[in-house]
Amino acid sequence: MYQLKSEYEPQGDQPKAIEDLVKGIDNNDRFQTLLGVTGSGKTYTMANIIAKTGRPALIMSPNKILAVQLYYEFKEFFPDNRVEFFISYYDYYQPEAYVPTRDIYIEKNADINDVLVKMRLSTLKSILTRRDVIVVSSVSAIYASGNPRDFQRINLYLRAGKRYPRRQILEKLGKMLYTRKEDDFSGGTFRWKGEVLEIYPPYEDFGIRVLFFDDEVESIESFDLYNRTPIEEFDKITIYPAKEFVTSEEKIQNAMSNIEEDLQRQIEFFKSRGKLLEAQRIEQRTRQDMEFLETMGYCKGIENYSRYFDDRKPGDSPWSLLDYFEDDFITFIDESHIAVPQIGGMFKGDYARKKNLVDFGFRLPSALDNRPLRFDEFLEKIKQTIFVSATPGNFEMEVSDQVVEQIIRPTGLIDPEVVVRKTEGQIDEFVSELNTVVKRGERALAVVLTKKDAEMLSDHLNLMGIKSQYLHSELDTIERSEVVKKLRNGEIDVVVGINLLREGLDIPEVSLIAIMDADREGFLRSETTLIQTIGRAARNVNGKVILFADRVTEAMKKSIEETNRRREIQMQFNKDNNITPKTIIKKLPDDVFAPFKSEMDEEDYVFAVGEGMKPEDYYYFLEEEMYKAASELRYEDAANYRDEMQKIKNQHNLKV
Repeated sequence: MYQLKSEYEPQGDQPKAIEDLVKGIDNNDRFQTLLGVTGSGKTYTMANIIAKTGRPALIMSPNKILAVQLYYEFKEFFPDNRVEFFISYYDYYQPEAYVPTRDIYIEKNADINDVLVKMRLSTLKSILTRRDVIVVSSVSAIYASGNPRDFQRINLYLRAGKRYPRRQILEKLGKMLYTRKEDDFSGGTFRWKGEVLEIYPPYEDFGIRVLFFDDEVESIESFDLYNRTPIEEFDKITIYPAKEFVTSEEKIQNAMSNIEEDLQRQIEFFKSRGKLLEAQRIEQRTRQDMEFLETMGYCKGIENYSRYFDDRKPGDSPWSLLDYFEDDFITFIDESHIAVPQIGGMFKGDYARKKNLVDFGFRLPSALDNRPLRFDEFLEKIKQTIFVSATPGNFEMEVSDQVVEQIIRPTGLIDPEVVVRKTEGQIDEFVSELNTVVKRGERALAVVLTKKDAEMLSDHLNLMGIKSQYLHSELDTIERSEVVKKLRNGEIDVVVGINLLREGLDIPEVSLIAIMDADREGFLRSETTLIQTIGRAARNVNGKVILFADRVTEAMKKSIEETNRRREIQMQFNKDNNITPKTIIKKLPDDVFAPFKSEMDEEDYVFAVGEGMKPEDYYYFLEEEMYKAASELRYEDAANYRDEMQKIKNQHNLKV
């Protein structure tokens, strides 16, 4: 079913890893782990498993940059099959929120990216109509989506030679949320002139032209949107809804009585506790939404009423992308040591924000059911799963029926040499090493602890004549990708950052990594983080990592031991097979982020909230987000909020 195309064949320990994991799937193993070192070809291994098992596949990535890279790689591996992309469709997203400590209500504000909407709709259609489908997704896969039965059932089916009353087709297109327009040929519209119906599905790159004779369909063809020339003729066709969330008029009417019932219950609840303001607020806001629903079939924030449309009970699991797949699909969770905790924390953060809206009368309790999946719900829906990471977490190791190691790199590259040096004079030592690296035409990374350290070290290196640039959370997704591109192209020699793991760095040109203050224990110097960071230098034959520290912590000891264990296996394999290691050569795609140029990471939304807010209100909003992140063990996010608070305080001389 799948046609895997590659100029390479599985090498090293890839064949055994593929064989063992496929055998595990055939034996109905629920969970497996692929422990693959950086540069060992984990993506190619996943592609081979998909091709050999012949099942639909979902590949989840912990961030969008990695998701984009995976999407392009799988498109190259499977050009004749359906490879789809499913991430958040917002260019800008400011969620609805209420900060009770300052009595600040923040209205939802979002800009939707039409390209990403199209890709999401294409994903849903492909899953429902094909078996040879591979979906690369971010954590958007666990967020509430439309009911798959509604999306599949509410469609327009046309066949050449059959008769269809015109009114019936018009009503059907309206229910599918298509808009009739005579001069706008964008996705989600249609026009009917004389005997010709033209439909512009938002999930396709072409239009559909249906020629009638009276009520009978004479012919159906696809056509080019620009030249308007025919592409292909069909005997029959199915047109799917124009939007992800679609429901029937009957369901809307049924929902109205349930909304009214819950509204009365919530009003009584507030009044019985003397909360008259909240009672008035919830009645006014909900009745306004109900009026829009009755007259327009839609209202702002309609997703907060999704439980009523889906006939779900309070607390029931929402529909998500996972519900569109058949039961035998395979899930790959890439960089699982990051993705698994991330998936587990999504529900808590969403619940905390919405509970304030419910408690203070801005939303009915049904808003709590428009949510991402809880971790237990996610595990129930994903069926057979393969975790993929160089450093799997405790959860993956505990639940896996088998852990398959992929230590050997096809290029023969071994893990980098790791040395420990004293912190005294660490900058001078790093500069000396850098000069050697630059002379070889290679690049370097420096890992520090704070944004200020990153900026200061970068400035110092530039003064020393070494082209440097810092990289941290104040740069948006696209700016970060541009820094990476400059490093690969040789416009800069070194990137200085705090946590360079989240960037999805895949830079064969990097041969030196310096980790400053490696003995400062914590999240950024944990065993997992150190092993992942060390792996960044494993794509270059001259790879070397320097840990600047005055003592060897337990995390340093374990990461060095694990790196040396892998080095021994790799060197023995090279010796046994007479392999000479070669640096990976990898072309950087031209403008890989073009479709997502103004896209914004979900974790960055909170910093956009400050636009249009009073500085002191923004400060307290950030403070609440900081405490929430800390309570959910998202310490890096908490530190980002803390830094933003300090910046606002200094900029506006706040007395807080």
